[in-house]
Amino acid sequence: MADERTNGDAMSDGSAGPRHRAVLAVEATQLSAGERPESGPIAVLPEPEKQFVDAVEAAGGTVEPLSERTRGVVWLSNKDAAAFPPVLEAHPGIGWVQLPFAGVDAFADILSAEDRPGLVWTSAKGAYAQPVAEHALVLSLALLRVLPKRVRARSWATEPEGRSLYGLDVVIVGAGGIALELMRLLEPFGVRATIVRRSSAPVEGAVRTVSADRLAEVLPTADLVVVAAALTGGTRHLFGADEFAAMKPTAYLVNIARGGLVDTDALLEALRSGAIAGAGLDVTEPEPLPDGHPLWDEPNVIITPHQADTPEMTAPLLAERIRLNVRAFLDDGRFVGVVDPSAGY
Repeated sequence: MADERTNGDAMSDGSAGPRHRAVLAVEATQLSAGERPESGPIAVLPEPEKQFVDAVEAAGGTVEPLSERTRGVVWLSNKDAAAFPPVLEAHPGIGWVQLPFAGVDAFADILSAEDRPGLVWTSAKGAYAQPVAEHALVLSLALLRVLPKRVRARSWATEPEGRSLYGLDVVIVGAGGIALELMRLLEPFGVRATIVRRSSAPVEGAVRTVSADRLAEVLPTADLVVVAAALTGGTRHLFGADEFAAMKPTAYLVNIARGGLVDTDALLEALRSGAIAGAGLDVTEPEPLPDGHPLWDEPNVIITPHQADTPEMTAPLLAERIRLNVRAFLDDGRFVGVVDPSAGY
């Protein structure tokens, strides 16, 4: 596994001070000599932003405009995913692509169509784990302390409300970087953490780990459920009416992954019926959540506009991920955040 820096360590630019550990918490994938893409000039697209160009060059890479010489691409926009297939089609020599975010659902069709030997895809999965986990903790504490109600109040409340996070049962769906970072943040609270993942292989720090097909078994005892899984064809609407019915009426749901993991209509019904106590959402379906959508009016819901990690937070982390993968591309073949096109993450 790749080594990790602590928060006080310097990043690759030599600067000191507290920095996110991120980036290196993800296991590197060692490609054999036969699996490695041919090295060569790298294009930074759609626009060659300086900090990312600098990251490529800091690792020994050469940045050039897109041409027949291009062998690697750093693609910086999820909004322009549709513009990327023509780039690959016109430049078959490209052997490595770095995508900008942890989730690659915007590129799902492209990944499926371009699942071929000799093309390595890497994402930022794990790189932004710390800021996103921090946001999950913020939403969790706010819900438990009934802050949605408090911030709307216009008079002094006399009835005591609110719960402590200490010692609660927490179910985390997903076992990637965000889940691991969240468990670190939860350690001082002495929670009993259950991880739900593809397999039941144990996750360090969790009192138990169960496979996704056993999700319904762990929901009835959960005080807090945090959704931190990848969105794929198999996980869409992972939380629907049955899952909410299985939860305690005092339990809260927090989603900092993708809106499509939760059936919005089922969530609304669960909130209105009292099947669950409330929800904290950084992501929604649809997204952006339209003005006037009924979720805005739910009194026990906190909605943040998909800003668990902002560009200010993520830019240095993406730059470090790019630096690591350029080094892998040019030298040691130890790529970080490798995407499995068939799995979609």
